[in-house]
Amino acid sequence: MRARLVSFLILIAALCIPVVTQAQVFETKAKQAYLIDAETGTVLFAKDENAPVPPASLAKLMTMEVVFDALAQKQLTLDTEFPVSEYAWRTGGAPSGTSTMFAALKSRPRVIDLIQGVTVQLANDGCIILAEGMAGSEEAFARRMTERAKEIGLSASVFNNATGLPDPGNVTTMRNLAMLARHIQTRYPDFFPYYSQAEFEWNKIRQRNRNPLIAANIGVDGFAAGFAEGYGYAMVATMRKDGRRVFLALGGLASDKERLEETRKILDWAMRAFEKKRLFASGEVVGEASLYGGNASHVELVTSEPVDVLVPVNNPERLSAKVMYRWPLPMPVEAGKTAGSLKIWSGQRLLREVPVETAQSVQQGTLTSRALDALQELLFFWL
Repeated sequence: MRARLVSFLILIAALCIPVVTQAQVFETKAKQAYLIDAETGTVLFAKDENAPVPPASLAKLMTMEVVFDALAQKQLTLDTEFPVSEYAWRTGGAPSGTSTMFAALKSRPRVIDLIQGVTVQLANDGCIILAEGMAGSEEAFARRMTERAKEIGLSASVFNNATGLPDPGNVTTMRNLAMLARHIQTRYPDFFPYYSQAEFEWNKIRQRNRNPLIAANIGVDGFAAGFAEGYGYAMVATMRKDGRRVFLALGGLASDKERLEETRKILDWAMRAFEKKRLFASGEVVGEASLYGGNASHVELVTSEPVDVLVPVNNPERLSAKVMYRWPLPMPVEAGKTAGSLKIWSGQRLLREVPVETAQSVQQGTLTSRALDALQELLFFWL
């Protein structure tokens, strides 16, 4: 007997709002973009978000995730010191002509200094020093970055170095970058504030934050900007305003000026064009899964937390949802076990995907009930 992905559609009757004749239109000059709401995970805007692109300096977000995870796992401390090798100094330091924190050759900066150099100044030498200190070589650290990216759900991202300096093997997507930004902000609340530092002074050199939106005082409190030859200018940013937070990744822009203008435009739109709607309360039944070989024919499916989405203020579309699960569920069924997912749509746009759990326990059925279920399997699935 083979498992099958089963789905059924739910019309969200309480929020079936008539579709207007003109759908809400938002345009951006960015070639790719992905915008999500922090609280609900609602996708507010998406444009070619899964296209492979070079991460450039935005790869440093993944470098920092690996460092933050090591700190959280107590594999190193903020006071741990790492030596500055000649490779780190020449490739990312003063002789490189790239973004640097000017770490002196053979000095031993602390991890906390290196973190600030990377988050504030996008320091290439800081990235390489951390990579060599933690993994023995930048190459080994890059493999660790890729492995860690897969672990946290960034399946489209591959890294060949810790800096994002040109390498054909470096690849990511705007969707992965926005997801990474959200992960860093929520998983590492103690380290996230480094991204909002206005400036960083080290080795008697004061440098301002390379993210121009930090100084703009519009609610942006992270992350970073990037540029790749042949691709253009990119940005990953998060904004908090009026109790809401959003995460944005966009790229393929023609200039630094255009990047700044488009980022501000889409963030402003995100904050004023949507309102929150509650679709299901915590524990509310959203559907049911049919069972094979149990003492009941189905089990109710619920969500473990309230399900909210953001919808357009001026021209909302009809909302619908689809529960998807792999049939048959293994018997016996325990209450509170993840059984599938609830996908929520606004028109043709996927807003959210939320896990659903079994609401009750179901025991193995009698021999007769299992025989009837086997007959149903034969009639409805195999013929």
